[in-house]
Amino acid sequence: MDHQKAKKRRQLRRRQHVRRNIVGTTERPRLSVFRSSKHIYAQLIDDLTGATLATASSLSPELRDQVAYGGNIKAATAVGKRLAEVAKSKGIDKAAFDRGHYRYHGRIKALADGAVAAGLKFRDETRKPKKVKVQAEKPAAKAPKAEKTKGKGSPDDKAKGKPAKEKAAE
Repeated sequence: MDHQKAKKRRQLRRRQHVRRNIVGTTERPRLSVFRSSKHIYAQLIDDLTGATLATASSLSPELRDQVAYGGNIKAATAVGKRLAEVAKSKGIDKAAFDRGHYRYHGRIKALADGAVAAGLKFRDETRKPKKVKVQAEKPAAKAPKAEKTKGKGSPDDKAKGKPAKEKAAE
């Protein structure tokens, strides 16, 4: 298979795994991120109506003055802060972060940190924490079973390295 086709297939699979658990609503929209080599884009999406509620990117005129290059962590942080400001002006204070197929580090993490610093909340404190399984203590080890000597040599012969057949021949 062509390398680029295989790469796109892997990315799509990862994106679906992440998005399976995230649904954007009007009160808690999905913050979707796209990262190119030169710029970074973010938008708040209401999946129930299919509407984009707010957007920000390193290409926007407000941010072009602040950042010289849109493909670095400084630009990503500025985009996150700008998106949170636009969201606050529209009355949105919570979001579900959708990292897509990107790992949560570098520019993606910087964008999320910038949005949180500007007042956007990603976690729901009212949600129950995940249950963690506590491993019970293992019972004390049982004593090894005594070996049966029927048809075999005695345990003393085994310790000496003699097989059972040799003892029977003696």
